[in-house]
Amino acid sequence: MAEHDTADRNVDARGDADADPSDGRDESVDERMDRNWNEILQELRVTQTGTQILTGFLLAIAFQNRFAELNTFQQRVYLILVLAAVITTALGLAPVNLHRVLFRQHAKEAVVQIAHVLLQVTLFGVGVVLIGTVLLIFDVVVDRRTALIAAGATLIVLVVIAVLPSLVSRAGATQVEDAKERSRGSSH
Repeated sequence: MAEHDTADRNVDARGDADADPSDGRDESVDERMDRNWNEILQELRVTQTGTQILTGFLLAIAFQNRFAELNTFQQRVYLILVLAAVITTALGLAPVNLHRVLFRQHAKEAVVQIAHVLLQVTLFGVGVVLIGTVLLIFDVVVDRRTALIAAGATLIVLVVIAVLPSLVSRAGATQVEDAKERSRGSSH
């Protein structure tokens, strides 16, 4: 009976089971939302710091003597990067604002779900800014061809990083299935 109660607590109001009842955690939906919010905050701290530093770097470039030497392509890339960096920084701050506005309004589950989406969009924005920054710097320092190769390599690395969780998850599921098969085979 206790196992059934734990499973019921891990199912939210919509009936979605977003927690594994067999993971050893005996937490209510509120406790899970608090834990999820704290995990999101840790991820936001890392993302916000990097994004804010990169945004500051990009904003400072316009005030350098060499900025006047940028060609039209480089100026456009730069302006797109500034816009992307500022929007990404704002998106990274949005979950904190959401939490502040909805504090003590019993909206933690909605805050966690929206913050999760905002963090994913922020990470995409960080990827755009990283690729664009590599493109701009290599174009200014070396040449356009090298810039495109370096930006492409950066894109490949970011795609691998983005796909990695799916690969790990799939590998884990395969290991669980293999263990079940071995268990069934040894019990016969």
